This record gives sequence, C-alpha cells and structure tokens, in this order.
Amino acid sequence: MDQRIIHLFDEYTHKPLRRDEFIGRLVKLTGSMAAATAILPLLEVNYAHAATVPENAAGIAGTDVTYEGDGVTMKAYLVKPEGVSKTGAVLVIHENRGLNPHIRDVTRRVAQAGFIALAPDALSPFGGTPQNEDEARTQIGKLDAANNLNNFLKGLDYLATLPESNGKTGCVGFCWGGAMANQLAIHAPGLKAAVPYYGRQPDAADVPKIKAAMQLHYGGLDERVNAGIPAYETALKAAGVKYELYVYEGAQHAFNNDTAPTRYNEAAAKLAWDRTLRLFKETLL
Repeated sequence: MDQRIIHLFDEYTHKPLRRDEFIGRLVKLTGSMAAATAILPLLEVNYAHAATVPENAAGIAGTDVTYEGDGVTMKAYLVKPEGVSKTGAVLVIHENRGLNPHIRDVTRRVAQAGFIALAPDALSPFGGTPQNEDEARTQIGKLDAANNLNNFLKGLDYLATLPESNGKTGCVGFCWGGAMANQLAIHAPGLKAAVPYYGRQPDAADVPKIKAAMQLHYGGLDERVNAGIPAYETALKAAGVKYELYVYEGAQHAFNNDTAPTRYNEAAAKLAWDRTLRLFKETLL
C-alpha cells in the first residue's frame, strides 16, 4: 500500500483530524470514493481478529475489576494465571482508542505467560471506553495529564496488593500506552521493567530518574515516533540506564496490533513479544 496512505491514517488516528477531512484526503490519494471505500477496511481495526487467546482459555482467569484512582474509580481488566501461588505482575497500557478487545487479548497473553496482568481503562473518568473509536480518541485528548498518570501509578499499587503478587511489577504499553510506559518508568521507582512499543519518548531531563530495565520497540517506517529515538538513547546512555532498543525494518507504527491488517507485521510482532516476555521473566520472577 502507498506509504502516503499509511501516513495519512496515522495522522488521522493521532491528531485532531476530522473523519470527513480524512476521507476527503484519502479520496485524493486513491483517485475515487470507490477506491477509498475499498481501502478503508484494510486500514481500520477489525476486532473479529482480536481473540487470539479466548476469554475461557484454560490456565487463566479474567474478570473486570475496579480500583481507586486519583479521585475516580478506575475500571480495569484483570487476568491471573491459574495454579500459580506467587508471580510477577504486569500493567498493560492501551493505545489511544481505550481498553478495546485487542488490548484485553494482549492482557490474556501476558497472563498465559505466567504473570498477573492488569489493563486499566484510562477513559474511566468519562465512564469507560466508548464503542466509537473517534469518540475515544477525542476523550483521550481531554484527560488531565497529572491525574491520568496518577491513575496508572495507582494501578501499579493495586497490583502489588494482590495476594498472588510477588511484589515485582512491570509494564508494557502500545502507542499512547507506550508513552505512558515511559512515564511510569520515570515516576515509579519500584518498577522493575518497562516495555514501550512505538511510544513517544520522555523529556531527556527526566531520564536519569529511571530505575527500571527498559526495552524499546519501534517500527522502521514510523517516522513520526522514531524522530525522538536519538535524543532518548543518548539520555539513556548518559544516565546509565539498562536498556534494549529494537527497530524493526519495514514495520509500521502499530505493527503489533493484529486487528489492524495493513500495519500488522507478524514477524516483527512475534519477535518483539518474545523479547518482551524474556525481559519480564528476567526481572519479575
């Protein structure tokens, strides 16, 4: 697919670009409304492909829970591995479309690997993630940054209180959630590991606060996010932070999202996920 179309869709999903404007520009790139309409299903997510790990999969048990955030009751999806007395815990952080079926599936994948997994819904202050993705993106932009960060920090606190937890916590986040994973690494000194996937990098001045082992994943074609890599890596090296940085050539932004057919890259996603679980096993068990 024309990379200009991919960039346009990235702009639509990350900037305040109205859908009618997005469609109009897509028509210009494809040459007709018919062609634009045919391409749309290849760009937009399809949650029919979200359940790689079924909700009733053997060996795990998931449930919707709540915990007290910063002046708000936070909704979250909690999945535990069965038959495990003490294990590490992982906070799973969604993209800018809220807690959707894909992220719930990722949460089950983490639990299936032997960890307690909790996916908070950042849009809990608005009542939870709406079904309309455009509305979810709009609400994400209205979140108070400080309160939102505290809500995720309190999610880490909640994980540490669970009787099955061994007290070691990590996090993994995607896109918007990748940026949050970077922020948790800065603001949660007890965090053992943070794995941002194609997330916006933090300010270099804050990097010395990081105590967690960092594992950074980027798509080689993701020009928007990748522009921040050099400054981040320089700051990580200067601060002596333990980190791994992987750029997957030929992969798009959101390459791990298997419900996004045009951007999903199976080979990159598998390799990145294997590396993610390896780090969690090294730091949380």
